[in-house]
Amino acid sequence: MRLLEHGRAEIGKVIAGQTELIDQALITVLSRGHALIEGVPGIAKTLLVKLLGRVLGLEFSRVQATPDLMPADILGTSILQAAGAQMTFRPGPVFTDFLLVDEINRMPPRTQSALLECMEERQVTTDTERRPLPEVFTVFATQNPIDFEGTYPLPEAQLDRFLMKIRVGYPTAQQERLVLERHHAGFDPASHTELTPAPAGLLAAAQAEQRLVRIEPELYDYLLGITRRTREWPSLTLGASPRAAVSLMRVAQSYAALDGRDFVIPDDVKQAALPVLRHRMILRPEAELEGLDADRVLTDVIAAVPVPRQTERTR
Repeated sequence: MRLLEHGRAEIGKVIAGQTELIDQALITVLSRGHALIEGVPGIAKTLLVKLLGRVLGLEFSRVQATPDLMPADILGTSILQAAGAQMTFRPGPVFTDFLLVDEINRMPPRTQSALLECMEERQVTTDTERRPLPEVFTVFATQNPIDFEGTYPLPEAQLDRFLMKIRVGYPTAQQERLVLERHHAGFDPASHTELTPAPAGLLAAAQAEQRLVRIEPELYDYLLGITRRTREWPSLTLGASPRAAVSLMRVAQSYAALDGRDFVIPDDVKQAALPVLRHRMILRPEAELEGLDADRVLTDVIAAVPVPRQTERTR
């Protein structure tokens, strides 16, 4: 798919390594979803989102979350104009194509909930008036997994609105050496302006093509087998919702497109399962005491679900 190849090539000019992060970010946009990126500071989370917006040719806005951020700060507010004494709506940063919410867990709960309507319905309701957001409206949010002071955990209802939770680790030694060499040579990733935006209409065409990726009937049962098994798994108090099953299907279609296929195979579902489901489950306290985490439990769930026989079309 041209869009994915273009995004990989252009972002790779600036970010050394992190190919899984780049692929999952592109898949999120291709699937018309939103992403929560989790990782320690200094591993290019914010830089990636900025580059992604530039490469896709989307209008970009950024919100730096703070404990005193109010809903009107991101949605917009009505202002009384002196001339004519009329109320005029001033749009907030959500009125954009591509929104980065940096350190989203520093937002107070009231402001976090203000994003729910934006993410789910791509609209904002203010002063009883519905105001549509762009059709391509996408939210990428970041959070630091080790800093808990002054933060507000995201509620399950909001986590379920994120198509994927992308975990970012440290680069390899070779990749980190390349970062040092580039910086020593005067390379500044923050001011890199030589990226080529995707041609107009390519994103919409790629999203339409993604929806045409075929799914055989056996794959529906396999998808549901994984999501429904999480609801009865002994280590979990909350399993995957029906929205999670739809999300798993959409991301599996995107992984197939990323691999150049127009049909889904079981490996696409397995590859999509962790980033799509890890943030939608709640572990039992005793499971956490045993050192389990969502990824470990999901791996066990996937292993327990029989893989369907490959159809003649996918062999």
